[in-house]
Amino acid sequence: MTTGRATTLTRSGHLDSFCRDNLPAVSAWPELLFDLPELQYPERLNCAVELLDTVVERLGPDRPCLLTPHGAPWSYGQLRAVVDGIAHVLVSEAGIASGNRVLLRGPNNPWLAACWLAVLKAGCVAVTTMPLLRTGELSTVADIAQVDLALCDARFAADLDAADLRGAPVLRFGDGSDLSEHVAAHRDPFVAADTAADDVALLAFTSGTTGRPKATMHFHRDVLAMADTFARHVVRPTADDVFTGTPPLGFTFGLGGLLVFPLRAGAATLLLESVTPNGLADAISEHAATICVTAPTAYRAMLASGSARRLRTLRRAVSAGEHLPKATWEAFYEATGVRLIDGIGATEMLHVFIAAADDDIVAGSTGRAVPGYRATILDDVGDPVAPGTPGRLAVKGPTGCRYLNDARQSVYVQGGWNITGDTFVQDADGYFHYLARNDDMIVSSGYNIAGPEVEEALAAHPAVLESCVVGIPDEVRGQLVTAFVVPTDTGAGDDVLVAELQAFVKQRIAPYKYPRAIRFVSSLPRTSTGKLQRFVLRESAITDGR
Repeated sequence: MTTGRATTLTRSGHLDSFCRDNLPAVSAWPELLFDLPELQYPERLNCAVELLDTVVERLGPDRPCLLTPHGAPWSYGQLRAVVDGIAHVLVSEAGIASGNRVLLRGPNNPWLAACWLAVLKAGCVAVTTMPLLRTGELSTVADIAQVDLALCDARFAADLDAADLRGAPVLRFGDGSDLSEHVAAHRDPFVAADTAADDVALLAFTSGTTGRPKATMHFHRDVLAMADTFARHVVRPTADDVFTGTPPLGFTFGLGGLLVFPLRAGAATLLLESVTPNGLADAISEHAATICVTAPTAYRAMLASGSARRLRTLRRAVSAGEHLPKATWEAFYEATGVRLIDGIGATEMLHVFIAAADDDIVAGSTGRAVPGYRATILDDVGDPVAPGTPGRLAVKGPTGCRYLNDARQSVYVQGGWNITGDTFVQDADGYFHYLARNDDMIVSSGYNIAGPEVEEALAAHPAVLESCVVGIPDEVRGQLVTAFVVPTDTGAGDDVLVAELQAFVKQRIAPYKYPRAIRFVSSLPRTSTGKLQRFVLRESAITDGR
């Protein structure tokens, strides 16, 4: 497999050509890189076989695989038996053909993981949704993906039953469900579909903070590539590790960190359906988890609740989904001795492409390009900028943006690069420093102010649990730097604390960047993937000011 722009696709193993038919033109893809030996995948590839069957053959069927807070763990052999049973049901009973799209709905648990693997092993395309999505959102996903079948946790069926699935049937899974009874009737191994490495394995939807969500198309080889780059070279798991964390499997951050990475390493993963930061700390302690995957807010909350002592078994902690403030990194390291691995990824790229670990970490920076990827900073016309100059983050590697039948492909892919929509600065040593989303820069009194930089300054104050800083239209300054603050003490929040926080920020960053308005809130609006919805706060502030 060569480096560069793809020119042709190999012979598909899909009977249903929907995904191939709706791929963007190959000329509109980003440049793809396969420089590392481990990224040289064979032409025929089924990633479910590599993640499960190959591990069983290498390490044996009795190795613990999927753990839960309650109940016996699933071994690799048990998981394979359930996966094969589900695949048999999909093909021989439900009449599903390779290339059909199967919507998955449910919380993080062994049945959802087994369904995801079975869909891929049968040669179908997984469309895993967030359990928080409601009827209208599910209808939109079903319409864009043109789903043929849905597999749903029986406890989460109400919204799906009310959604418009275009006539697609729904099979319920979980203990005592219809699917589990049908699976038990199939004892024979399932022969995996003969899929191509460049057959679509999953449709992952962007979080859709504004506008119609986009479906990103990822191949079987892409699923392995995210493990063979970030996991292999930065996280570096072993078969003895126990993963756990909070992101849903419908979010590619969670899919990689809580299922693909542990399976690729032959490790175990503790799947948690719904958990608070305190509950996460308890689970880590009780199950001796060694690798945690969650967002910066959860790490900060665990520290604030005094949970550091329950994190002693951790040897790795991965942070992504939003910017990691330097103050949070330093506080976590001081309390636990664990160096948080910060990372930035994108649904379009499938997982993390910039990160650092161990002695390579520079606190406050996101890191450097993950092995297998290249990254640079471009100006508005697509030319590289000098070190220290803010610009648009551009990335290329073994994965890349391919939207399903969406004109926005030409916005994300430019000149062979994936343009992530983030403003970064790269220093002389190659480290990338996050400033803001491209459309979230605040221009106040002629100054360019990055909201996350102000948030990072606020995060160092003990009274601040988390914050979001946005620009509000202002006749005098153009935009008014406004902070929405969730205090650590739910009863706090008065003019005295406002003045204290403003003075605190002025001492840590340039005084012109301080928040001239501070509003105390009980929580911040987030998408189902946990990302801040800055536009919600911006719009509410504008409405309140009228």
